[in-house]
Amino acid sequence: MTRIGWIGTGLMGSRMAPHVLKAGYALTVWNRTADKSKELISLGATSAATPAALAGACDVVMLMVTNAHSAADILFNQGVARALTPGALVIDMSSIAPDNARIHAQRLHDVGIDHLDAPVSGGTRGAAAASLAIMVGGEKSAFDRALPILSCLGRPTYIGPASTGQIAKLANQVIVAVTIGAVAEALTLAGRAGANPAAVREALSGGFADSRILYEHGARMLAGDFTPGGTVKNQIKDLDAALTVAKSIGIELPMLQTTRAQFQTLADTLGDQLDHSALYRLWEVNAGN
Repeated sequence: MTRIGWIGTGLMGSRMAPHVLKAGYALTVWNRTADKSKELISLGATSAATPAALAGACDVVMLMVTNAHSAADILFNQGVARALTPGALVIDMSSIAPDNARIHAQRLHDVGIDHLDAPVSGGTRGAAAASLAIMVGGEKSAFDRALPILSCLGRPTYIGPASTGQIAKLANQVIVAVTIGAVAEALTLAGRAGANPAAVREALSGGFADSRILYEHGARMLAGDFTPGGTVKNQIKDLDAALTVAKSIGIELPMLQTTRAQFQTLADTLGDQLDHSALYRLWEVNAGN
């Protein structure tokens, strides 16, 4: 049986990893804050004392961590790459810059370890429901090998070579961020102009303006519930990565630039740990409410 190690049991990882257990895989877990793995251990996972100990006991290591620095530290400074045996597979489901994903893939390839960058979209709800969109870059043979595992978590799609999963995620994040801005402005317009924004949201359902952002994030906005599913901080991180890629290939993305500035204002005004749908709250603050 494939032995799977899971590193990172925060907002997303804690909701994703149980599906691996439910599928019957042997699961070993490690998290920087050990308490965040207690529920998984109660479900049958084994706890590892260190990332290296986890890697030494597993054939596949899956990461869901905050950023590229954390991923690189775990893989190369905390001993995961050294502890894995040749032929092992690392599946990094974190959202990191494409350049970092390429570097990680090459460094692991040099010691005989396969690597997939497999970021996800769908937030904590998608993680809990095993309905995530999973965008995968790397060798096709590694994807084929990982497909049964990834299918426990949602809908995996092979994009292409190393880092293309991360490029797809950046495209996703541009659409998400710009659409959050559009929904926030539209509902603000409706309310300020005298219409019931909840009724407007309902009326738009099924029309050309309908979207998952309008449905889920629009509901958050109107309820004033900005408990993080995806944080403002991570949204800004991903938009910065998208702007870096755009600059490297010589294109300008004006809507992305404007939206990124709006999210920075939100972070500066209300903090960066709110859900990214809190952009709606920014307009209320600016209006004096």
